[in-house]
Amino acid sequence: MQLSELEQIRRDKRIQLQNLGINPYPADLFPVDTKTSAIKQDFEEGKKVIIAGRLMSRRIQGKASFAELQDAEGRIQVYFNRDEICTGDDKTKYNDVYKKLLDIGDFIGIEGELFTTKVGEKTVLVKDFTLLSKSLKPLPLPKTDSEGNTYDEFNDPELRYRQRYADLAVNPHVKEVFVKRTKLFNAMRDFFNERGYFEVETPILQPIPGGAAARPFVTHHNSLDIPLYMRIANELYLKRLIVGGFDGVYEFSKNFRNEGMDRTHNPEFTAMEIYVAYKDYNWMMDFCEQLLEYCAMEVNGTTKATFGEHTVDFKAPYPRVTMAEAILKFTGFDITGKSEAELREAAQGMGIAVDDTMGKGKLIDEMFGEKCEPNFIQPTFITDYPKEMSPLCKEHRDNPELTERFELMVCGKEIANAYSELNDPIDQRERFEAQLKLADRGDDEAMFIDNDFIRALEYGMPPTSGMGIGMDRLIMFLTNNPSIQEVLFFPQMKPERKAVALTDEAKAVLALLKKAEKLELTALKEQSGLSNKKWDKSIKELTKNKLANVEKTDDGLFVSIV
Repeated sequence: MQLSELEQIRRDKRIQLQNLGINPYPADLFPVDTKTSAIKQDFEEGKKVIIAGRLMSRRIQGKASFAELQDAEGRIQVYFNRDEICTGDDKTKYNDVYKKLLDIGDFIGIEGELFTTKVGEKTVLVKDFTLLSKSLKPLPLPKTDSEGNTYDEFNDPELRYRQRYADLAVNPHVKEVFVKRTKLFNAMRDFFNERGYFEVETPILQPIPGGAAARPFVTHHNSLDIPLYMRIANELYLKRLIVGGFDGVYEFSKNFRNEGMDRTHNPEFTAMEIYVAYKDYNWMMDFCEQLLEYCAMEVNGTTKATFGEHTVDFKAPYPRVTMAEAILKFTGFDITGKSEAELREAAQGMGIAVDDTMGKGKLIDEMFGEKCEPNFIQPTFITDYPKEMSPLCKEHRDNPELTERFELMVCGKEIANAYSELNDPIDQRERFEAQLKLADRGDDEAMFIDNDFIRALEYGMPPTSGMGIGMDRLIMFLTNNPSIQEVLFFPQMKPERKAVALTDEAKAVLALLKKAEKLELTALKEQSGLSNKKWDKSIKELTKNKLANVEKTDDGLFVSIV
């Protein structure tokens, strides 16, 4: 491993500390008795405190120094004075340890007392300090020039997501998103628990991936010598519990789908699913409105949330629009009673890409997704889906071509999906068999037949309504984050590339690509301002190092980041 000069210096300091008899990573408990936020809220001049955290800045002036200490709840100024820390003629702890061997990023413990500086800053006067952990890698802290302008901030998304630990350390505001995420989970739990519903756990490794139409991850169990699938949904297991006698169960589940990644999809995500006996989808719509209004208040203190250019209001009630009404409104095409051939022809006429694997349900889904979804900004229930789109949903009581299903749309995205659950085992088997035919046609997202689930239904399941909510997407809306990566501590990333030494010209071209992700080759060349020779050399350098890809399409040549 090749170290930078600063990394080598810190390793040398580690050795020097050990030579002084100081363990850079002591195992002893450090008796912290307060936090920075508590100090500021309940400040008392002269009060003795014991705090710990990361050293974030220093201004050393001879025998005195002001510094900043950051703990889990914020930062506070601390004042080091050699005469307060050292006794007699031995100035080693201040001169040799604090001034020479500590670095920004080190964790230290401080015993001191509170005072207010002449400019009114609440400060801790350090009486003693202990090194708790030596930082061997410099934090990516922003720099400030002589005019007070900040630069070199740690704000590159790929680096932030890949090194979330550094992101949290130097961008404390990022933590607030995850604090609100926890508030959301707690609020939802409280809402369910107060109504007597029971939190449960279901298997992540499953012999049959059921409960959704999605491509699963597959693994192999060596002892049983069988394939197992990572959970794509927990629906069928939760409904088994309703069969077993529970009146209401819910679970926050980690689900896994072997599909593409983008700003709203991660292969690993968190969903909440709840199933309540003796209810239907009309009841669940009312329940959903009440739940989201409550959660918005608990997370943000208001039912309104800003998302991009929109202000979304989660206050109940929400409009209710059937899927057929939505498609008719935004396309002029009525899907009612149409055959697969008619739907395919209509979709093609709308400019939607279709193929032979798509049945009626998939074709209708594509129409709605491309032509209708983006138009629903405020929370809106889309109801009464065609039967082909909902193999686990009960047939509509007034129209046998439809099902009793709704999805809640917000800012053009689905955040909740709910049914009057299908509890007729004969009908359920027929729906599974229809899915099997789609799989035979090449639809790799079609559902498997789960014979054990059908057996469970044969014992009898009471009328039930179920709902799933995408927790990651919901917290995106409540915290104004357009990317799912911002609300996951550790989003899935492409494998980290080895560092490549690039010419300045190639770096400039790569920076342009990062801003736009994909650019037409001629337009990119014009933006770069490079000569033909330097341009050709830069593109060749980026493609050789697998940092960029040149793609030829009918519209011309495009270059994008690999």
